[in-house]
Amino acid sequence: MCLGIPGKVIETFERDAMPMAKVEFGGIVKETCLAYTPEVQVGDYVIVHVGFAISRIDEAEAQEIFSCLREIEAAVEGPE
Repeated sequence: MCLGIPGKVIETFERDAMPMAKVEFGGIVKETCLAYTPEVQVGDYVIVHVGFAISRIDEAEAQEIFSCLREIEAAVEGPE
């Protein structure tokens, strides 16, 4: 099973002629390759899998995914 995680692009740049970005995931920032999504701009949300942005999504979809992830986390933690 593969899992893509949504994140927000906070910076774009090039490295060795490859489009790259810094993407924030809940306060954690990771470098991500934009080779599959070169149209992405700062402020966009992307789905990232193994260091590659594989698709661009709108903010509403990103927020829906974040909500689902919080529900999963709460279910795993169980009642307090």
